[in-house]
Amino acid sequence: MYPGNHLAAAADKAALIRPSTGESVTYAELMARSTKIANHLRELGLRPGDTVAVVSDNDLRVFDVYWAAVRSGMYVTVVNNHLTAPEVNYILADCGAGVLFASALVADAVALAAEVIDRSDRRIAWGVGGIDGFTSYDEVLAVASDAPLTTQPRGTDMLYSSGTTGRPKGIRPPLPEGQVDEIPDTVSAVFGPFYGFGPDTVYLSPAPVYHAAPLRYCAMVASLGGTVVMMDRFEPEEALRLIEEYSITHSQWVPTMFVRMLKLPDEVRGRYDLTSMRAAIHAAAPCPAEVKRKMIEWWGPVIQEYYAATEAAGVTLIGPQDALERPGSVGRAALGVIHICDDDGNDLPVGEVGTVYFERDFAAFTYHNDPEKTRASRHPQHEFWATTGDLGYLDEEGFLYLTDRKAFMIISGGVNIYPQESENVLINHPAVSDVAVLGLPDDDLGEVARGFVELVDGVEPTPELADDLIAYATEQLAAYKVPRSIEFLDDLPRTPTGKLVKGELRKRVLTPVR
Repeated sequence: MYPGNHLAAAADKAALIRPSTGESVTYAELMARSTKIANHLRELGLRPGDTVAVVSDNDLRVFDVYWAAVRSGMYVTVVNNHLTAPEVNYILADCGAGVLFASALVADAVALAAEVIDRSDRRIAWGVGGIDGFTSYDEVLAVASDAPLTTQPRGTDMLYSSGTTGRPKGIRPPLPEGQVDEIPDTVSAVFGPFYGFGPDTVYLSPAPVYHAAPLRYCAMVASLGGTVVMMDRFEPEEALRLIEEYSITHSQWVPTMFVRMLKLPDEVRGRYDLTSMRAAIHAAAPCPAEVKRKMIEWWGPVIQEYYAATEAAGVTLIGPQDALERPGSVGRAALGVIHICDDDGNDLPVGEVGTVYFERDFAAFTYHNDPEKTRASRHPQHEFWATTGDLGYLDEEGFLYLTDRKAFMIISGGVNIYPQESENVLINHPAVSDVAVLGLPDDDLGEVARGFVELVDGVEPTPELADDLIAYATEQLAAYKVPRSIEFLDDLPRTPTGKLVKGELRKRVLTPVR
């Protein structure tokens, strides 16, 4: 399925809306523009299996290019627009981009792109003023052929990991077999029926479109005939206002967005009608059980969660009732079979923490140009079992509980400490806006846990508040799990998609000030 399947019934219906500018794109416009771009890609010499790169803000034209590539059997790589020009060039070179589309608003990020893509007709820009050395997107549309595509082999995305623990790696799935108008993408096939996406869906997307979930879910909505309402960036009250204005039926969030909406004043939270919402989906990072409970109390039984990754190794799903009955669980497997294994790859009993593997009937992905990382993602004895490095355990009914990333586990005096546990508690303190817990070097214990806290506006950092936070955590956790100390920071490093960049935080706190 793809947007063209809905042209006969919904040619003039809005496929995409950008409230900040008032722009909208109908299904007819989306298909006409993506057809022209697809024809232009072929005129440039690109063929199925080649890669099309995009660096942009949340501009609706991203989806012209997305569907042009996907209708041409190509990979589309949407790059984080907050990266520096050398970082962007690394991705452009690594993915072998045959053409680059960019927004004038992120010109700095592609300022060195000519070093990798040396033909100006393969560097195409949109937006006011364009970009020096880039061909105008509008000029391309004006001259490109609008001839119908005679074949439309389904392409897919090739996205890069967020780089929270090192340089980003390209996640390259095998290309699907079949025509785009005949076979659905995996996201539509798995999530569409479960969450009730369809032609009547109005989907709010508050996150950057270069991230896997927003990109794929916006594409799914268009594939199924619905309407996407895409924010430029998340703002708590504006998100609530848009839910009311557009009668949003479906949405997707990360837990930090929930936290920030919950900490709005009561009069603001009560100002907007949110009753149109049928499924408010969250993923990307662990959600503290208390935060989820408060969201269900506020929005009703519409809060849904899935656990997955850009790699699409497997998927779990959990609905609101199960979430209330099993606080902290991310659900049962919906794609793949879950195995919890020790460091040697042996299956562990129910309740024991180990590495989470998903068993599939084929090798679902590779890390592009990194066979060592690909091998490390596979089970030592089973080629088709894959992991992204998360730790967790299963209960008797097969519900998965995540404890933390393996890379973030703290070993203090020989005892394993999972920072997520104390982070999930501390975030509920009324003074806390954001929190991270790290294991820092200690001569006696090897590592000790320290909490790093960003306070809500108007709260002053004091030694007494630090003591209060430690006492607050100690009321709910065993003493060994509680940070030994608290340090207040003006901000914590998170990606725009809500992931905490603990590697960057560690460098920041361990690098001496000069």
